[in-house]
Amino acid sequence: MEAGKQGKRVIVVGTRQSALALTQTGQVIDELARISEEHGFDYTFEVKKIVTKGDRILDVTLSKVGGKGLFVKEIEQALVDGDIDLAVHSMKDMPYELPEGLMNGAIPKRVDPRDCLVTREGGGLDALPLGARVGTSSLRRSCQLKHARPDLQLESIRGNIDSRIRKLETEGFDAVVLASAGLTRMGWQDRISANIPVDVCLPAVGQGALGIECRETDAQIRELLSLLNDNETELTVRAERSFLGSLNGGCQVPIGAYCMRGEELEGQSGTYNLIMTGMVGSPDGAVLLKEVMQGSDPEQLGKDVAAALIARGADRILADIGG
Repeated sequence: MEAGKQGKRVIVVGTRQSALALTQTGQVIDELARISEEHGFDYTFEVKKIVTKGDRILDVTLSKVGGKGLFVKEIEQALVDGDIDLAVHSMKDMPYELPEGLMNGAIPKRVDPRDCLVTREGGGLDALPLGARVGTSSLRRSCQLKHARPDLQLESIRGNIDSRIRKLETEGFDAVVLASAGLTRMGWQDRISANIPVDVCLPAVGQGALGIECRETDAQIRELLSLLNDNETELTVRAERSFLGSLNGGCQVPIGAYCMRGEELEGQSGTYNLIMTGMVGSPDGAVLLKEVMQGSDPEQLGKDVAAALIARGADRILADIGG
C-alpha cells in the first residue's frame, strides 16, 4: 500500500494501566504519530487501559500465581476480539507462544537491559551490609543475587515501581531490585543507586525492550509497525526468546538471557555475529548454570544455548520448580 493512500483511522492501543505501562505506551504512540505524519498516513491514536491477572493479584509472589502471560493475556484477548488494534507490552512479560492470529509487529530500540539496585545508603551490591534485606518479586533476580551474596535476605516485594521504592522506608528494606529500563522510561534515573552488571545478574529475556503486538491480518498496522522496528533489537531479542521457548520458561522461573550484536560478518551485508549468554539456576542460588555461545542465526543460537544448559541439567532444575 502506497504511503498517503490510507484513509482516516483511529487506532486503539491496549496497555496495562500502571504509570510505567502508560508512560511507555505514550512514548510509542508519539513515535507512531511522527511516523504516520512523515509517511502521509491519516491515523490518530486512542489508549485503552486493560487490567491483567498479574495486576489484580498483588499479595502473592509471581512464582506462586502460576501460568504464563500474567501481564498480557487479557490484553491479547482484546486484540483477538478486535477491541484494540495493537498492544504495547514489556517484552519480558510476553510468553514465547503468542495466540493464533497474533504477532509481534515491532520491537523498538531497546533501552538499558540491566537490573539495578535502589538502596537506602547508596552504592551497589558490594556496599550492602552483611545480611541486608533485599526486596524482589523475581526468582531470576533472587537466585543470582543469592549466588553472588549468600548472606543477603531476599524477600518478596510486589507493586508498581514507586510503591516498591517506598518500601525501603516503610518496610525497612536495605535495597530493592528493579529493571533499569522502567526507571529510565519514567525519567527516574537519579533513583538508581547502581546498575548490576550482566555477569552478576543476567536480565530477563527481552528486558529493556518493548513488544508491539498486532493481528497478522491487519495490513495497515503491520506496515506502520514495520517502520518502528529496530533491526538490532529484533535480532537479539529473537535469540533470547528462542532460548526461552526451548526451555518452555516463563517469568516465574529463574531463567535469564542476554544477547549482544557483534561485528557484521565479512561479505554478508546485514548479517551479524550474535553473542548470547543464557542462565538457569535453582531458586536458592546454590546452582547457577551459564552458557555463552555465538552464531548468526538468532533462533538457532537460542536453541543451542538452551540445549547446552539442558545437557548440564537445566531441565531437571526447571522440572523441580514446576517450570
